[in-house]
Amino acid sequence: MERKRSYEDGCAFAQALDLVGERWALLIMRELMFGPRRFTDLKETLPGIATNMLTQRLVGLEDAGVLRRVDLPRPARGKAYALTAWGLAFREPLRVIGIWASRSPRLRFDRPLSAAAAMLSLESMFDPGRAENLRLAVDLRLPDGEFTLRMGDGHLDVAPGRVDNPDCVVRGDQNALLPVLYAGKPVTAALADGSLVVEGDVDAIRRLAGAFRDLAPLKG
Repeated sequence: MERKRSYEDGCAFAQALDLVGERWALLIMRELMFGPRRFTDLKETLPGIATNMLTQRLVGLEDAGVLRRVDLPRPARGKAYALTAWGLAFREPLRVIGIWASRSPRLRFDRPLSAAAAMLSLESMFDPGRAENLRLAVDLRLPDGEFTLRMGDGHLDVAPGRVDNPDCVVRGDQNALLPVLYAGKPVTAALADGSLVVEGDVDAIRRLAGAFRDLAPLKG
């Protein structure tokens, strides 16, 4: 077992890094933000992590009270990992870190995002000022899960599952959707190349795209 390291620093930030600052720890938490995942699920969405490293990080996060082991309900069944209430509270720090990182002049766009990473990026890129008068409900049916986006009164809520009577249902990979929402790719182009399928009000996707910040690095 890897020996746990500590900064031996009284600062709460330093002590937080003692708990979640090891490599891969925050990405494991990211993948659990929308619900429990099996070990094999985590290994699939974090393809760069070694099996023994994933085991070590899960043990460490469980010992720290960040996550716990749970039994999945039917029909899935089996053992999985889920964030505790305290672990779930890290969603807001992840959103803020995402906002800061999105301004990096070295931000890369040539690597895919997992479904959880993409959904959290929506919260980081959301601009309440641009969404002040928008009211939408969009269901996303992604290969790795189903999510609902609800927008109203300048707020965005991203949650797992479906909503009754959405403005539209979007089917496709999250990495095909993000260029439409962030990078100005016309939704008609995504429909034409087959990377996305939209059922319902296609214009709802255009309105949704208008609620996110431009990807522009800070200079100076």
